[in-house]
Amino acid sequence: MKKLLALFLILVICLSALSCKKDTVTYDEDGNAIDKNTGEILLLDESLKNLTYADDADRVFYEIFVGSFSDSDGDGTGDLRGIINRLDYLNDGDPDSGKSLGIEGIWLSPIFKSPSYHKYDVINYETIDPKFGTMDDLQELITACHDRGIKLILDLVINHTSRDNLWFTKFCNARRSGDKSDPYYDFYSTADENSKGRTFGSITGTADRYECNFSSDMPELNYDNEAVRTEMLRIADYYLDMGIDGFRFDAAKYIYLGNEPKNVEFWNWYLGELRIEHPDLYTVAEVWDSDAITLQYAEATSCFDFAISQAEGLISSTAKKGNVNIYTAYVDKYLDSIAAKNKNTVFVPFVSNHDTDRSAGYNTLASGYAQVAANIYILGPGSPFIYYGEEIGMKGSRGGAMTDANRRLAMLWGDDDTVDDPVGTTYEKEKQTNGTVSSQITDPSSLYNYYKKLIQIRRANPEIARGDYTALYFEGIKLGGFISEYEGKRVVVIHNTSGSDVTYDIGPAVQGEGLYIKNVIGLGESSLEGTVLTVGAQTSVVLRFEEK
Repeated sequence: MKKLLALFLILVICLSALSCKKDTVTYDEDGNAIDKNTGEILLLDESLKNLTYADDADRVFYEIFVGSFSDSDGDGTGDLRGIINRLDYLNDGDPDSGKSLGIEGIWLSPIFKSPSYHKYDVINYETIDPKFGTMDDLQELITACHDRGIKLILDLVINHTSRDNLWFTKFCNARRSGDKSDPYYDFYSTADENSKGRTFGSITGTADRYECNFSSDMPELNYDNEAVRTEMLRIADYYLDMGIDGFRFDAAKYIYLGNEPKNVEFWNWYLGELRIEHPDLYTVAEVWDSDAITLQYAEATSCFDFAISQAEGLISSTAKKGNVNIYTAYVDKYLDSIAAKNKNTVFVPFVSNHDTDRSAGYNTLASGYAQVAANIYILGPGSPFIYYGEEIGMKGSRGGAMTDANRRLAMLWGDDDTVDDPVGTTYEKEKQTNGTVSSQITDPSSLYNYYKKLIQIRRANPEIARGDYTALYFEGIKLGGFISEYEGKRVVVIHNTSGSDVTYDIGPAVQGEGLYIKNVIGLGESSLEGTVLTVGAQTSVVLRFEEK
């Protein structure tokens, strides 16, 4: 299969406007296709030139688990300076260069001072953890991202803090003294008559108990206290004023666990207050639950779509010889559902993140499952999120050790980067079988170059992400896709996940004159005779209509 993909990419290069021959093309250390005769950099596909940056509502984001990404100072821990040093890998600022991955947004895992490696237990929201750098480093990263057209969002953990946070110390002291006039007496949530289904820890020296649904080391703030609300608004405003473009909100349904209406009311208030001064605020929330629950939050904010993620989710199950028609029908209905709640809410698909097993463990490259899974969610509407290392097929799973550290392993750069795996890792390095950035960047058949081209195709066809989505339905076959219309132009995206070549007359479903194939990406090829479309196995095709 890899050989087929390599041959296909070489064929695409040969059909470029320069009509170069196979033996006149080489690759430099940055992964650029180079014409041996002229030294000119060639894009994999000349149709992917003259690209533009995405609107805020349809950016391709990249999640970075900061401590595991890139180490700039040799201490083994990834840091902000390491990210700055690697920005050209993600986006060099020139959409037409073909040199970088083409990422349009970055989500940083928590960067605030914290006792843990993962930083989801914040000691001080106004201090960058020393292992990650300084506030000056963050400011430099913001500027460097904006210079490249990248939006930068922070993971803001406002549901709970570290028990080492000074607020919690003052809260416990106030509880022990019984001083209800102390401003910290009600700073954290405590047990009451509505405590069913929630977890609590004991406050030493008292009969009181504090809420801690994740861990006794992570006490939960009390948002019935106006002082808490005011403080968390102030902190968010502080980073927005610095130039941060928005936030990923951790544990959004835990503010008032088990009370969705009250949670939605809170998020409407909180984000409404922030948008008074920052109307372009980008937000996405973690509501890890069924659509029936998640869709309630769409009134206030975009949410990650967990129903389609992970090994058993719709993206992966579709990629593994599933029925595309089921997936596209789901997306069509989901888009209508969130639009009915809030027209500014965005569809946010992903396959894996720092809390899930890595997708390369169940979507293999040789089968084409990894490639077509990427096609399904990146060549689609909304704002897709790629987990760092997904583009090179990094692996990692909890395994028998049941540790999330195995899902957050050091990025495989393959150079002299000294970033190391996080504390608690038990995943064997020998299980990493798909290579490194260095080994893939000069290989035209690599997954890295596949992702790079995929993002270029998405950007070259803005209707895919921005248009009005209509699912297609092909009777009795797993071939499926959608039509999307934007500013009077239509694009058709069709995926074949069946495992074999498929030929089908799409004419009854796709009405219009001048239909032609613009892009093909996957393990096979594609052809169009009139309205009869042939698509190779584990392959996707983008079709357009000739402009009059």
